[in-house]
Amino acid sequence: MILYEYPFNERIRTYLRLEHLFRRLGELLGRSHPLDHHFALVTIFEVMDVAARADLKADVLKDLEKQKLVLDGYRGNPSISEDALEGALSQIERNFTALNAQTGKAGQSLTENEWLMSIRSRIGIPGGTCGFDLPAYFAWQHQDAALRQQDLQAWTATLAPLAEAIFLLLKMLRDSGVPQKVIAERGHFQQSLPQGRTFQLLRLRMDPMLHLVPEISGNRLIVSVRLMQQEADGRLHAATTSDTGFELTLCA
Repeated sequence: MILYEYPFNERIRTYLRLEHLFRRLGELLGRSHPLDHHFALVTIFEVMDVAARADLKADVLKDLEKQKLVLDGYRGNPSISEDALEGALSQIERNFTALNAQTGKAGQSLTENEWLMSIRSRIGIPGGTCGFDLPAYFAWQHQDAALRQQDLQAWTATLAPLAEAIFLLLKMLRDSGVPQKVIAERGHFQQSLPQGRTFQLLRLRMDPMLHLVPEISGNRLIVSVRLMQQEADGRLHAATTSDTGFELTLCA
């Protein structure tokens, strides 16, 4: 099954982008080829760019505090495991404390590293990190893989509090939804959203054997899905006329 996700607001959109980058970074850090480490650095700089929004840290801390208040409300509920509840609250508290202890934006300490910033200034230029442009970076790429990994681990450690908080918030958001089976009649599905609840994320699971791509749009009032087919040149067109089922989850 292919899982598609659609954020209903800019804050969740930013969280998903950061999660995507952190997962890519984790994958690249485990590899040893210099090219993989080059793209690990590219990813670190992308995280810094996405996290440059002044109110991001405040938003994450506010969301952690909100989740803590929600879980606190479950204390004494006989249907809730006290051990699981305390574990979740402890994890939120750890993430909150670690992120709150950081000064400035994510990766701000890296901006004081002139060597890294010289790479960052060239990395967006096509071919800008050639050996003749950045000989010191070229030499670093020829160091032993273990030494490069050590450097990358140190640099990514400054991003870890934000990464862990983002992973936790998105996990809790995804866990709040209940999957439902729905049918797109003649390739189109539309549903009014219940009033009184603010949904933040839509999750859609679809069988890849259908060879269909969902085109999702929505707001706080309504969500719409059109099932498209991809042409040989990559363009999408609404060619399906059959009723098609998929799994839909709305997360508040």
